Amino acid sequence: MSRLNNKIAIITGASNGIGAAAARRFVAEGAKVFLIGRNEAALNRLRDELTQEKCDVMVGDIALEKTNQDMVKACSSRFGNPDIALINAGIEGAAAHIPEYPTDIFDDVIAINVRGVFLGLKYSLPSMSLKGGSIIITSSIAGLKARGMGNSAYVASKHAEIGLMRTAAIENASSNIRVNCVLPGPTETRMMRSIEENRSPGAAEIAKKEVLKGIPLGRYGTPEEVVNMINFLASDEASGCTGGVYTVDGGVSAY
Repeated sequence: MSRLNNKIAIITGASNGIGAAAARRFVAEGAKVFLIGRNEAALNRLRDELTQEKCDVMVGDIALEKTNQDMVKACSSRFGNPDIALINAGIEGAAAHIPEYPTDIFDDVIAINVRGVFLGLKYSLPSMSLKGGSIIITSSIAGLKARGMGNSAYVASKHAEIGLMRTAAIENASSNIRVNCVLPGPTETRMMRSIEENRSPGAAEIAKKEVLKGIPLGRYGTPEEVVNMINFLASDEASGCTGGVYTVDGGVSAY
């Protein structure tokens, strides 16, 4: 496997789930990766697994401007300017109808899921402008539909990510920078465990059964299945793809 031979990639939200799976796949495909997340122990374990020759890490909050500035500078210093940026970090927020939704949690979701994506774009794009590159934003099927009640902040943030992607794709096409969104459906990650518990406290298995009823394939996806799409969009095989929305949702969007 060498789709990403000699490429340099930044991955946010790389501590676990889709971000960690992408780090492993990118390295297997020949890339060097610079990872950022909030779980220092998990990042260090991943660096040890992937080797320091091919991987470096940074702990930080991607909702902060300085973190994004430092992330790009540190990647460029360690490996060179990035060819790929996977803007993947995100949080799920609370489960509550809008009148009861805690404003502070709404603000947290928007800060990480929207401001964090905006800042990731703001500082990644200039570093790619001389040679082109690929930016992939991990959105969600919630970027297309609400799929139930009680997740206003998450749904709003995922719709906003698609708007940012489309704007960035148009603005940077002349620089040969491609920008796309991948939209996972329910996926076997920490986030889905949290969503299940939020929807059905103390009985998460009940929430999972309800979610499964709305998935034509009848199962959750895996991080590796989502990364298959991310890896394609990161590679030169997707040279004609920009401004696109790519679902990996088990058929949910077909409803």
